[in-house]
Amino acid sequence: MVDLNDPVIKGYLINLVGEEGYKVVANMPEGEVTDEKIAQATGVLLNIVRRTLFILYENRLASYRRERDTDSGWLTYLWKLDLSNLNRQLELEAKKLLKNLKTKLEYEEDKVFYICEKQDGRFLFEIAAEMEFKCPFCGGELIFEENEPVIDALKQRIIKLEDLTSSSGAAA
Repeated sequence: MVDLNDPVIKGYLINLVGEEGYKVVANMPEGEVTDEKIAQATGVLLNIVRRTLFILYENRLASYRRERDTDSGWLTYLWKLDLSNLNRQLELEAKKLLKNLKTKLEYEEDKVFYICEKQDGRFLFEIAAEMEFKCPFCGGELIFEENEPVIDALKQRIIKLEDLTSSSGAAA
């Protein structure tokens, strides 16, 4: 059973489907149900319910079954939450984040930055030199930025995320 109140899971789902979409997930009836019944049960607009279900389906967190009405020929979609892939999705997101952090770290380590004395902008050395070390926004002086704190923070986040992904990978 998935704890939808877990801050990581809740944050992931809100990021994926939004606040209203999270209401759909948190209050969705058990078993196979139509989107109309989900909208009634959750109090969320039908178009948001449908959008949420489609996103969940794309991320393998929901499934559906189609039934054709023999009289009218209409198709009815019966939806069901399937959060069994949630941990896998979280792991994929963590790996994507880790890759992005490593790319950002490499960028920070390879570049020299200058910042506006009034904090109006941050510029690469080449750009700052072209502008004669004057801020294009306020005309203030551009001063060298020691980005070691940024690099250290990125390294710490990478270490923590690598620890999390390696321990979850070993447990899975």
